[in-house]
Amino acid sequence: MQSLSENQADVIVVGAGPSGSATAYHLAKAGLDVLLLEKTAFPREKICGDGLTPRAVTQLVRMGIDTSTDNGWLHNKGLRILGGGMRLELDWPELAAHPNYGLVRPRSDFDDLLARQAKEAGARLLENCNVTGPILDPRTSRIIGVTAKLSGDRAQDGEVEFRAPLVVAADGNSTRLSIAMGLHKREDRPMGVAYRAYYKNPRHNDDYLESWLELTDAKQPGRLLPGYGWIFGMGDGTSNIGLGILNTSTAFGKVDYRDMMRRWLASTPPEWELTEENRTCPIRGAALPMGFNRKPHYTRGLLLVGDAGGMVNPFNGEGIAYAMESGELAARVIAQAKARKGTYDRELALADYPRILSETYGGYYTLGRYFVKLISNPKVMQLATQRGLSHPMLMKFTLKLLANLTDPRGGDTMDRIINGLTKVTPSA
Repeated sequence: MQSLSENQADVIVVGAGPSGSATAYHLAKAGLDVLLLEKTAFPREKICGDGLTPRAVTQLVRMGIDTSTDNGWLHNKGLRILGGGMRLELDWPELAAHPNYGLVRPRSDFDDLLARQAKEAGARLLENCNVTGPILDPRTSRIIGVTAKLSGDRAQDGEVEFRAPLVVAADGNSTRLSIAMGLHKREDRPMGVAYRAYYKNPRHNDDYLESWLELTDAKQPGRLLPGYGWIFGMGDGTSNIGLGILNTSTAFGKVDYRDMMRRWLASTPPEWELTEENRTCPIRGAALPMGFNRKPHYTRGLLLVGDAGGMVNPFNGEGIAYAMESGELAARVIAQAKARKGTYDRELALADYPRILSETYGGYYTLGRYFVKLISNPKVMQLATQRGLSHPMLMKFTLKLLANLTDPRGGDTMDRIINGLTKVTPSA
């Protein structure tokens, strides 16, 4: 479908991260004219662990992306968990719904690849386009476009207007567009913060994503630091290493996270070479908006996807899979709405988007909020680590629950228990 002008489209997607690019890709595949607006230029860096679970791999396949090692992807077999003096390796489960491997790829390359895939599908990608606010219909207060400032080769004085009857906010946790539309984050939902950097080290080809449930302090041996850590080999001579902490922790916002990371890494074996001299970039941090911390996910012509809608998994801090999934769900709803003639019928279809999200993730995210409250108690966390890691079958169940990796129909007993729990748990 051809646009009426360069600055008009059927749908505007603000932000070309995983959620925005997935939304734009599926909209373009459905035959809609899509403008994908990105405030920076690719390649660009994003703070992330760079590790993808099988759930995220499924979405890459649905976007037609080659996930082979020949295409630059590093595959992993599962998750290695360290805690309570124990070490346990858990392979990704064998499922019909998802592959049995995960992936690692730097976000600078990953986001660029997804945006180009959306462009190849027919979306119009505009980089260096910083959206400054919504354009509202004065009669209905409905969003009918956005204003933006252009930089780079297209730089010009003043703001430019882009018009579309529907707009998708895929502009991340800060989501200035959603805030301008009156959608503020909920303080009763969990929030995390993560810090990471890349280090040259000999463990860069690790077959497993490594998760540390306990962080030791090199300055005070025997003392545990708050939060959790990870080490993900990148396969290029470096590892992505970081730590996260939840706002349910008493230490949240009160510690020097960069110093905490240095103290943890100083306690790791010397042969791993995780020293300051081997760090290749600054230690940077980002927020993790969890469990639907911004609602409603549809209002007055605006749909929220990914981090803008607070869709990070509270159980494990994973955001990319849910960003891409919500993008596909939003595109499906929009395509249905665009196929209808009357205003009422179109709005009826669009208003179904929050219900679909609630049905898909609501119960699971509620369970995640309960889980976050439990592990915020150090004694509960210590008991779970000491007792749980010694029971492989229990940990296999825990991996499926935390990574949300089950077969939705059929599956084994663990799948049925987890699926049953998420169905009976109310969404809030």
